[in-house]
Amino acid sequence: MAPRPILINRDYTRLWFGQAVSSVGDMVFSTTLMLWVATVLAKGETWAPAAVSGVLVAGGTAVLVVGPIAGVFVDRWDKRRTMLGTEALRGGLVAMLAAVSFLPADALPAGVWLVLVYGTVLVLHASARFFAPARFTIIADLVTGEADRARAAGITQATSQTALIVGPPLAAPLFFTLGVQWAMLFNALSYLVSYVAIHAVRVEPSKPAPADGGGTGKAAAGRSGVLPEFVAGLRFFRRSTFLVALLVFAVIGQFGAGALNTLNIFFTTENLGMSARLFGYVGMAIGVGGVVGALCAGRVVQWLGARRTTWVSLLVSGTLLVVYSRQTGFVGGIVVLVLFTVPITVLNTAMAPLLLSAATPEYRGRVVAVFQPMTQLAAMVAAALSGWLAGSVLHGFEGSVAGLRFGPVDTIIAAAGLCILLSGFYARSALPETATAEGGEPAGEPAREEPAGEAGGPADETAVRAPAAAPAPPRRGSTA
Repeated sequence: MAPRPILINRDYTRLWFGQAVSSVGDMVFSTTLMLWVATVLAKGETWAPAAVSGVLVAGGTAVLVVGPIAGVFVDRWDKRRTMLGTEALRGGLVAMLAAVSFLPADALPAGVWLVLVYGTVLVLHASARFFAPARFTIIADLVTGEADRARAAGITQATSQTALIVGPPLAAPLFFTLGVQWAMLFNALSYLVSYVAIHAVRVEPSKPAPADGGGTGKAAAGRSGVLPEFVAGLRFFRRSTFLVALLVFAVIGQFGAGALNTLNIFFTTENLGMSARLFGYVGMAIGVGGVVGALCAGRVVQWLGARRTTWVSLLVSGTLLVVYSRQTGFVGGIVVLVLFTVPITVLNTAMAPLLLSAATPEYRGRVVAVFQPMTQLAAMVAAALSGWLAGSVLHGFEGSVAGLRFGPVDTIIAAAGLCILLSGFYARSALPETATAEGGEPAGEPAREEPAGEAGGPADETAVRAPAAAPAPPRRGSTA
């Protein structure tokens, strides 16, 4: 009998397969929405850029508003049922939008179409706030040991980056040849595949979390109420110096990556002399770097340990971003961008075992729910600040130091690299040798006698995000 391909174990393999299909569906869907809004719904209108940005605002709003409180419910509910419910909701919602989109574009006013699009994106991202922490905690029952957690986190990263390479190029032909409806139906089908994969996973029903660290079971959770449980989660987070340190350097690093995400299109066209038509190669470079980093991440974490991998990755990526800001040619810039994405991906892989070792099982959902809005807020502030600086304060800026010339965009990107470097130095000094999960379990060791962690956990949202080539969809494979 021919051997069946297994990743870590059978149940993790099932989850991975669902993620692989659904990640491609997400990338196709998000790219298609942007094309639909820009080239059909708002075609030729002066407000078209604002209409496109509304898609991003809708997704970010869901993270900021729903993210913090979602962890309370995830800690209460059965994790597998939560994942199944959110997939069914999202698949049905996308299918409904696909059905409506068969109407001619002029059948409804543009404002109504935009409300439908924004509402769909808002609900998809809000649902993802429940799905991601549930997945984050349920894999703790499927994958144990730091080596396997790092290996599986690398697999998740590689899958997401591969979807970034495959999804956008697939979306454009689907949209321009078959129409927006078929791209939406493709994504709805991907939710169905994810649902079937999750349904096939065999895991013990999760127990409801204690209300506030005392008492157990549904009765305790019911007595406490949502707000007290949310406050209890914040208190748990605040008491953990390890978690606070993780969050601080993640936010600092996010400022650096956020600036690159915002200004990279201007840097590549102005500083690298690249045609805007070639900007797709930037996304491909990011995807390639992400795949390489993901494949290397598990072994690097085994060699260096999760803690050391974290601060080393920050220092290397910060240095490479400064180097990237000094590039003046297309080939050199693309090469450095690939190299920059490798340690960023390794960093995100290392964060999974660190975060799990610092959070007891009953608080995992709420711990993730703190990271999500904080890193999202940092990314949004970084985007707004860098755009404002480039367009006003530093507009027309020119300078030189030791024969090196500086303009507004490359100066901001260099400063972004310094931010990531700063977060690396902070991480080296602030991360204790051991994480304290309400009792001081060593970092990277199983917390108490529970299975110790999520394999493909908070890769995109607990640390520094890699530069984005397209709007980030509500991915199921991350906590983002």
